[in-house]
Order: sequence, then C-alpha cells, then structure tokens
Amino acid sequence: MIPFVRGFDFACGQVDQVSPLIRRVIAGNPGPFTFTGTGTYIVGGDQPGQGVAVIDPGPLDAAHLDALLRAVDRQSVSHVLVTHTHRDHAPLARPFATATGAPILAAKPPARTTHASAALDEDDDETFAPDVVLEGGEIIAGDGWSLEAMATPGHASNHLAFVLREENALFSGDHVMGWSTTIVAPPDGDMTAYMDSLDAVIARRFKTLWPTHGAPVTEPKPFLAAYRAHRVAREAQIVRRLGRGATTIAAMVPDLYAGVDSTLWPAASLSVWAHLITLERRGEVRAAPTPAIDAEWRLA
Repeated sequence: MIPFVRGFDFACGQVDQVSPLIRRVIAGNPGPFTFTGTGTYIVGGDQPGQGVAVIDPGPLDAAHLDALLRAVDRQSVSHVLVTHTHRDHAPLARPFATATGAPILAAKPPARTTHASAALDEDDDETFAPDVVLEGGEIIAGDGWSLEAMATPGHASNHLAFVLREENALFSGDHVMGWSTTIVAPPDGDMTAYMDSLDAVIARRFKTLWPTHGAPVTEPKPFLAAYRAHRVAREAQIVRRLGRGATTIAAMVPDLYAGVDSTLWPAASLSVWAHLITLERRGEVRAAPTPAIDAEWRLA
C-alpha cells in the first residue's frame, strides 16, 4: 500500500511558509486530476529586496496571478521555472514573467500530439515557449538558494524536477505526487521513461518531496519504494488479465480499477496503455494492428 498523504492545511490564494526557503500558494483549480489545486512554490527568503525563483505558476487564472504578485511584492523574481507544459502548470508562466520581468526556464515543449487525455488536465499548453531551454543538470542559483534541474521524463516527455540543494528537497511536479499515483498518458507519456526516472529519484535519497499538487512527502524512502512497487504490481496484473483472455484495455480497466470511481477510468486506461506499450517493446505482448489504445493485445 502506498502511504498517501492527503490531509493538510491550506487556503487558496494564501501564502504559506512551508520550510525555511519555501513558500507555497495554491490556485483555486481543484479537481480529480489536480487534487486541491496547483501549488506554486516561491524559493528564497521573504524579506524585501531578496531574489526568489517561482516554480509552476499554474493555470491561466487572474486570482492566482494576483496572489502570486502579492506574495513577491517588493522582491525580485530572478527565474520562473516550469516542470512541464501541461495546462495546470504552464499557462500563467508568461503573464507572471511579464509582470515581474523574469525569464522562463523549462524543457523544450514536446511536439504537438492529440491523444485521449486531451479532455483532462494532462493536455499541453500549446502557446508555451520558454526563454531558456533546460535539458537537466543545469544549476540555477539565487539569493541564498540553488536549484538543480533534474530530467524526469515519463509523465511528460519534457518533465523536469528541481532540486533545492540547501534542503535536499525535490520539487517533483507531477512525477511523484503525495495524494495519488501519476498518470502516464501516451503518446507523450512513456512508462519506460517514467520507471527509469523514478529509479533516478529514488537513488538521490531526498529528504522531502514537494509535488505541485497536494502535501509534501516527508518520508520519501518508503513512499517511493511503495510507489514503484505499485507500478510493478500493475504491470503483473495486466499480464495476468491477458493470460485469462482479456484482449482490450476497455475490458481490463473495470476489473483492474474496480475500487476506483468510474469517472477516472479514462485516465486509468491511459496508464494501462502505457504499461502495455512497455510490455510490447520488451516482446512480452503483441498488439494488433498497432499498439494503439483501441488495439487487441495478446501475450507473445
């Protein structure tokens, strides 16, 4: 069982000091895929004149923009960092950057694709364009803080996490969330890349994980071990369903996710598809006619 963290105190638009170098402002966009809403992080001191970085400004929401600008009033915003281009993370970056005079740093946006998650908050902000393209490994330094860009593809091909080195903490975006498992939605999402990235995060032994949605994970080691075990177990469940005669994702999902609200099954279907693509690459399953979401799947 994953030790999810779902309860925490917050109010939308309120500035909360959550660690010595981190403040958080949560947008008013709660939902089945955003939990309590997008959490924007301000990294650095809170005194007038101090320079700060802002991570994941969030959705295009005037009230959230006003809250962020109030939070950094009389401070200098040196960098606006975006974990990935999904529309609950990236659209407010440009208005906020314009208002503060800061550059936007992020990975290169993915090639535009249309997929089954377009109706979810997993679709991309088509207008997003960073001022500085990051690939992972870069160090962004400011007034008493330093952030390392860490490439964590999987949830999105251009997903980055950011390491706050002074606190051995990771701003994990949607790569790891404390309240839920992460959607991996092909064709841009990739389960093979996701598992590799998860192993890289585990190897770093962070003290705290700060997801964009929900509460922090303050005991990452057991949490990440359970997170990974869940994915391995889900893959095994899919193989067992194929062995029992299920041939389509639509036939598998109601059984695999019997305890989950059926309104979330479309999202669950995407993660099952991602697992099947990985299995097909390894030669363990075959898809007909192609490894599409509506394909027929069989054990090789």
